[in-house]
Amino acid sequence: MSLTGKHILIGISGGIAAYKIPELIRSLVKSGAEVRVATTRNALEFVTELTLQTVSGHAVYSDVFAAINAHATEHISLPEWCDAMIVAPATANILAKMSAGIADDALTTTICSCVARKPVIIAPAMNDKMWENPAIQQAVRTIRGWQNVSVLDPDEGVLACGTSGKGRMPEVEVLQEAIEYALAPQTLAGQRILITAGGTQEKIDPVRFISNYSTGKMGVALAHACARRGAEVTMVCGSMSAPLLNPYGRIRRIDALSAQEMYNACMEAWPQMSSAILCAAVADFRATEISTEKIKKRAGQESMTLSLSLNPDIAHSLGENKKPGQRLIGFALETEAEKTNALSKLERKNLDAIVLNSLREEGAGFGVDTNRVSLLSADGNSKELPLLSKSEVAESIIDTFLR
Repeated sequence: MSLTGKHILIGISGGIAAYKIPELIRSLVKSGAEVRVATTRNALEFVTELTLQTVSGHAVYSDVFAAINAHATEHISLPEWCDAMIVAPATANILAKMSAGIADDALTTTICSCVARKPVIIAPAMNDKMWENPAIQQAVRTIRGWQNVSVLDPDEGVLACGTSGKGRMPEVEVLQEAIEYALAPQTLAGQRILITAGGTQEKIDPVRFISNYSTGKMGVALAHACARRGAEVTMVCGSMSAPLLNPYGRIRRIDALSAQEMYNACMEAWPQMSSAILCAAVADFRATEISTEKIKKRAGQESMTLSLSLNPDIAHSLGENKKPGQRLIGFALETEAEKTNALSKLERKNLDAIVLNSLREEGAGFGVDTNRVSLLSADGNSKELPLLSKSEVAESIIDTFLR
């Protein structure tokens, strides 16, 4: 999701995870956002004011009474300026103050004037023993009840004290995804969307399988985009290497390595769905017989014949069982007669639309972050997209077919 022109306010409190925030600022600025920072005085013990000012390009607000503040009431002007605020890390102290409405420094006064008017994301980070404190848990429950505020769950892992537990601040990629959730229009709120992604693996023997080059990047981009827009996503995943971010739990992941497993999962989920986007690269055939032992090469053997059987057709079966109001969107990757083959697939499988990929296009295909596609509708409309990031392609697919 592009953040071009967006104003993001970052609040930093005094936790060791503050050292990650310059990386978040760089990532947001790279995505087109303008970033400003408000901190507690303790936060500057973990990350320097000069570092934050350098990466954001703006002075840091850390002292209510500093003479260098751009406005006499910076804690009011910053919330008016921003489109969204994220507090990261949010320590136990900040959570307790927030829940009680205490505003006694630069950060807490800024939070206090922001939460009723703008989206605010809270990323707790502390020792697991502090996170489990009943007063902190009560504070989190209180804050989660506020209309404009979202509280992320801390991650589990190695903590600053050397022990392991729940209390780590989510990684930068998750924090940015949470910001993008907060800013995305909720055009798919209330919808349930089925998405398939990745490549299937068809076993030959215990150590070999038939597969393809799919990494799942396009499917993940679609899942992220739909979840940001407010949809509840059921994602049926084959083999894929693309990371799936899920800051608010709107994506339910089902792993299905083979075409048959993916077929079973899709057929079970489809009756409850509003729409489906079939992005996975599903094998058309599987081994007729799977050897229980590793197939060995025999002395003098020059060739091997492998018998294959047809896999179930997920798109065709969903199309046959499509109810009024459900929308079914397929993908087609073609190497010849691209549009003719894609339109034939759209008609044969009772699709509402199809996204046509071509391996002939530079920057498109497997394992890259960009794609160039054509969007074809059953009503005859079509749209040629230029080379875009897969995230931008996903947004275009939603805007064209799922409005």
